[in-house]
Amino acid sequence: MARGSRLARLAALGLLGVGTLTGCEMPNNEFWRFGWPEGITDQAEDMRELWTGSVIAALIVGFGVWGLILWAVVRHRKRGDELPKQTAYNLPLEIVYTILPFLIIAGLFFFTVVVQNRVQDRSDDPDETIAVNAFKWNWQFVYPETEGPDGEPVSTVGNTSQIPVLVLPVDRTIRFEVASADVIHSFWVPEFLFKLDVIPGNENGRDNVFEVTVREEGAYVGRCAELCGTYHAYMNFEVRAVSGDDYDAYLDARESGMGTFEALEEIGQPGQSSTTTPFDYLQNTAQTSDGG
Repeated sequence: MARGSRLARLAALGLLGVGTLTGCEMPNNEFWRFGWPEGITDQAEDMRELWTGSVIAALIVGFGVWGLILWAVVRHRKRGDELPKQTAYNLPLEIVYTILPFLIIAGLFFFTVVVQNRVQDRSDDPDETIAVNAFKWNWQFVYPETEGPDGEPVSTVGNTSQIPVLVLPVDRTIRFEVASADVIHSFWVPEFLFKLDVIPGNENGRDNVFEVTVREEGAYVGRCAELCGTYHAYMNFEVRAVSGDDYDAYLDARESGMGTFEALEEIGQPGQSSTTTPFDYLQNTAQTSDGG
């Protein structure tokens, strides 16, 4: 019974370490990210901390198991031809290794739900709202709080010669209201470390809305991450994260009648996308006609 008590105390100590390391704030550097990519949003940092804590918890469990295996190999190595005492069962030990995995899974599940709720949380009054319309095989980005010369909200849509560029401000809460005109698409910006399936028939519903706060300026490729048809692989867009002042100037330029290219040039940004290029429909058609 004393041995069982020692095992129970050891298990409790290990579980406490797992819970503590999973729940605390984790350092953010290359080593502690354990291969997790570096994101550019607050939500990406929340997910990175969950990953770091989970890996540390797994390593604690792994080292514990490896240690017990090594101890059993050394402690119970063969010492002669006499058959050792046979034990049918060890009730305290069996209780420990039945309950402990359940508690570990419950702890990981708890922290996963906490982070998931934080990532999917939406504020009552976001700083900016962007309507995203996906269709085969393109994207339209609408700024509903603006008004162009035609009285309609400013929008950007791609074509055969230009990738659609979604301009976003840094350090502001941005709500995306995503909709699909046909099939299931998926809005994915790898640097967000987050993607959302765009479900038709649920425009601006609970499942098609999310928020992010971008922290780093730059150009980032966006993609459709759901197989949606022939040209799915070329359904790309670009996120251009700029300062708040440049974002406001961009919208002013668009409201004055400028197109996306001219408005980006106006605020000192490249007018064309830099992270991805349009699909050459004409070349592809010619190759298909020639049997290529």
